[in-house]
Amino acid sequence: MALASPSISLAEKVATDIGRQILSGVLKPGDKLPSLREYARLNGYSKNTVIAAFDLLSERAMVHAHHGKGFFVRGMDTHVERNEDDEPAGYNRAIDAIWLMRQQALREPGSSHLGDGFPPVEWLTDMRLDRFHRQITRSGVASLFRYGNRYGYLPLRQHLVRRLAGYGIEVGPRQLVTTFGANHALDLVTRCHVHPGDAVLVEEPGYFPLFGKLRMQGADPIAIPRLVDGPDLAALEVALQQTKARVFFMQASGHNPTGTDISEAVAQRLVQLARKHDLLIVENDSLADFKANSVPRISALTQLKNTIYIGSFSKSVSAALRVGFIAGDSERVEQLADVKMLLHVGSSEYAERVLEAILREGNFLRHVKRLQDRLRDSTQAGLEILRGFGATVYATPEQSLYLWARFPGINDTRQLTTKMMSRGVVLAPGAFFNLNTERLSPWTRLNVAYLNDPLFTSSLSEELEHAARMTTSRIGTGLFTPPEWSL
Repeated sequence: MALASPSISLAEKVATDIGRQILSGVLKPGDKLPSLREYARLNGYSKNTVIAAFDLLSERAMVHAHHGKGFFVRGMDTHVERNEDDEPAGYNRAIDAIWLMRQQALREPGSSHLGDGFPPVEWLTDMRLDRFHRQITRSGVASLFRYGNRYGYLPLRQHLVRRLAGYGIEVGPRQLVTTFGANHALDLVTRCHVHPGDAVLVEEPGYFPLFGKLRMQGADPIAIPRLVDGPDLAALEVALQQTKARVFFMQASGHNPTGTDISEAVAQRLVQLARKHDLLIVENDSLADFKANSVPRISALTQLKNTIYIGSFSKSVSAALRVGFIAGDSERVEQLADVKMLLHVGSSEYAERVLEAILREGNFLRHVKRLQDRLRDSTQAGLEILRGFGATVYATPEQSLYLWARFPGINDTRQLTTKMMSRGVVLAPGAFFNLNTERLSPWTRLNVAYLNDPLFTSSLSEELEHAARMTTSRIGTGLFTPPEWSL
C-alpha cells in the first residue's frame, strides 16, 4: 500500500527521520548535525524545509542550537521538557480523559500523535508571532501593565463584529466578551446557565472536557446522538419532552470527534424545535477557520436569539495566546462579562492586542486559505489511507481536522490505544467521547494531519494482522461470536 501523499509535510518527515536516528542511538548526545545548507544539498531538500525540520527538532528538545556553530543532539535525559508532576512515560498513566488532555501538552519526541486535537505546529508558524510581539510593545506600552476592559480589548471586538458578519451573524461590540479560549468560554456559560441538578443536553459522541465541566457543576448531562448530518432531532425532541432540560451544547461544523457538519435542513428544524421548547443552544464553533463561511451556523439562523456562539483562535493561530470569545444578546453577554471579572478580573489584553494585530493584517486571510487547503489535502489523503486499512469511516467530509473511524477486528480502542502507545503512537479512543466512558467502543478519533505517519501505519498494520489472526483462531475453536457495535 502506497502511503506517501502530496499532503505529507516534508519538514515533519525530515524531523521524524532525524528523531528516529537520535532515539535509536545512531546520532548520539553531543553529535553535530550537518549544516542546514549541507543537509539540504545532500538530501535534495530546499533550505527552508530543513530550517523548518530543525526548528521542529528544537521544539521537541531533541537538538539545540549553538550560535555560529550549528545544531547538536541533546542528551537523552533532557530531551523532553517536563513538569515535576509529569509521569516518566506517557503510557504509564491510566488511560482516561485527563490522560488524553495531558497528551496535548506532553509530546514525546519520535512519537506519532493521531489523537492530538491540534494541527501540526508547522501549519501555524507562518504567523510569525515574534513579529507581532515587537509591534505591540512599540505601541500602547502603558496599557500592558493594567487590567483591560471586562468585555475584552475593544479593537479586537470590533474586528470580531466584522468577522461574524462574514458568517451571517450580526452583532455589536457589546454583544461580545473575550475569553481564554473556547474551554474558558464553555466554563463561563456553564457557570451562568447551568445549576446543580439541571438536566443538560449534549451530543454523543461529543467533546469530553465539556462532560467533565457539567458534572463538576452538579448537572446531569443527557446524550443526544450525533448523526452524520447533525444531532438526532427525534432523540432531542423526546429528551425535551421527558426532561426539563433547556440548554443544549452542540457543534454545528467540524464536530469533535466525528468531523461532521450539520446540514441546512437539520439546522432549520433544530431552530424550530429550540423555539418551540424555549431551548438555549450553545454553539461551539472553535474550528471555524478550518471551514468555509458557507457552512450552516445555528447562530446565523437565530441571530443569537436564545443562542450563544463560542469562537476560538487556539487551533488556527496559537494555543499559547489563549484567546477566544462569546457572542450573544447583550444581556447574556453582560452577565458573562461580570462572571469573567469575578473569576479572573480580566483577560489578557496583551494576547488580545497581538491577535487583533494578526487579524488586522491581510496575511491572516492567506494563512486561513493555506490552512484550509492543507486540511483538504490531508483529509482526502487520510481517507485513502483508511480505505487501505479496510476501516469504516463514520463520515467522509471534504475537509475536517478529525475523522471518526473503526478498524476491522478491533472492538475496544482503549486496548488498541494501550498497545499502540508502547510503539510510540498516541490515539484518542472512542470511549472518552461517550458520557459512559466504561462502555466499550470500536471507534477512535484520528487527526488527519498525522494519518500519513509511517510509524502509525506500520504499527497499525501489525496490530490489525494480530487481530485478524486472533479472530480466525476464535472462529476455529467455536468461541467467537461477532459482536454488534453501535456508535
